[in-house]
Amino acid sequence: MKKLFTILLLCLLTMTAGAQRPSALEQLKADPRKAYGNDYPYPTRPVKLTKAPRGYKPFYISHYARHGSRYYWTDQLYKDLDTLLRVAHNRHQLTAEGEAFYRQFMSARQELMTGVSELTQLGWDQHQWIARTMYQNFPEVFKKGGNVLAISSLSGRCVISMSAFCQELVQCNPKIEVREQSSRFTLDGVVPSDNQNPSKRRWPRMRPRYEKNRDQFKSGGSVREKVVERAFVSTDSLPVSARRIGEHLMNLYTTLPSIGHEGMMGRIVTDEDVASQWEASNLGSYSWVFGPQLETIPILEDILKKADAVLGGTSDHVADLRFGHDTCLGPLTVLMGINGADLDPEDPYEVKNCYQNWETCKASNIQLIFYRGKKGTDDILVKCLLNGEEATLPVATTQYPYYRWADFRQFYMARCEKGKK
Repeated sequence: MKKLFTILLLCLLTMTAGAQRPSALEQLKADPRKAYGNDYPYPTRPVKLTKAPRGYKPFYISHYARHGSRYYWTDQLYKDLDTLLRVAHNRHQLTAEGEAFYRQFMSARQELMTGVSELTQLGWDQHQWIARTMYQNFPEVFKKGGNVLAISSLSGRCVISMSAFCQELVQCNPKIEVREQSSRFTLDGVVPSDNQNPSKRRWPRMRPRYEKNRDQFKSGGSVREKVVERAFVSTDSLPVSARRIGEHLMNLYTTLPSIGHEGMMGRIVTDEDVASQWEASNLGSYSWVFGPQLETIPILEDILKKADAVLGGTSDHVADLRFGHDTCLGPLTVLMGINGADLDPEDPYEVKNCYQNWETCKASNIQLIFYRGKKGTDDILVKCLLNGEEATLPVATTQYPYYRWADFRQFYMARCEKGKK
C-alpha cells in the first residue's frame, strides 16, 4: 500500500491530461478488436499532440518498437488445426460452418505453414506509416538530415521492420543517413535476454501482487464451448481436447487481420467472443510482462547512455531506433511505469486500469522526444509517446506531457540501479 501511495503521489501532477483518457472498458467498447491484445494490428490513425512550451524545439528522438504484423509465431497452431480439421472432416464431425472453414483453411494451408513468424505486408506498411508520422510530427529533428542509428534483434521480422521504417525516413528526406545493424554486439539494446547476447545476465523475475488474490476474479464463464459448438458437431475421439480446440480457434481468429485472411472463419469466432474474455486474458498478460521487467534494464540504460552522448556532444545522432519484440517492449513499459503500468495493484479488477495488453500490439512502440529551449539555456525536456499517443511517466512534472530531462534521467538511473541490486 505504501508503494502504491508513493507512486500515485509522484504521478499526481502528471495525470491532469492523462486522466482524460477513456477507461479501458470504454476503449474496448469503442474498438472491440483491442481485445486481441498483442495480436491487435497497429492503429494507424492521426493523433493530436500537445504543443511544446514556448521556445522549445524537438532535436532528438529515442525509440523502441516491436516488429509489425506477422504470421503466427509457431507452426504448432497451424499443424494442430490442419490435423484436427482433416480428421473431423473425414469423420463428418464438422458443422456446415465448420466445413466452410475447413475448405478456407486448406486453401491457405501452404501459405500459413510457409509464413510462420514472417513479417506480412501489413507489418511492413505499419512501420512505414509510423516512420512517416514521426517525420511529420517532428520535422525539426530531421529537416537538415543527420545521422540515425537503427539496431534490431537477430530475428528476420525485426530486421525487415527496421528496413521498412528506415526506408520511409529516407524517402521523407534523402539527406538522412541511416546506419542499420542487426548484431550480437547490440543485443543489449534490443533483446538483452537473447542467448546469443555476450553480455546476457540472469535477472530475478517479479511477481505481480494481484496473483495472491487471483481467485477473487470471476471471469464470467468461457465462450470457448460456444465457439467449438459452432464448428464441430462432436469432438469425440478428436486428436485435440475440446478446450484446446477452442483456444486454437480463438488464437487463429485474432491473427487473421495481420495476415490478410479476415473472414476465413465465418462466424465461428466473433470480436464479441474475444472481447468477453479480455479482462481475464489481460490479467495473464500483466503477469507475462511484469515478471521479466528487470531484464529490460539494459535497454533503458542504452536509452539513457545514447541520450547522454547526444547531449554531451559525443554523438551526432538525430535519432536512435531499436526494433525488437513484445517480450521486451511490454516489460519495458512496466519498468518505465508508462501510463501507470508499474502500479502493481493487489486487486485483480484494478489491473485493467494500469495495463492494457493492446498497448503491446503489432508494431507497438515507445518514442522519447527531446526538446531544447532557447539558446543560452541548458534545460532539456522529454515527452513520451506510447503508440503515438502522449503517455504519463512516474516522474514529477508541472507541464505534462513534458518532463525535465534532469528529473527523467535521475529517476530512471535510480530505478536501474535499484533493479540491479
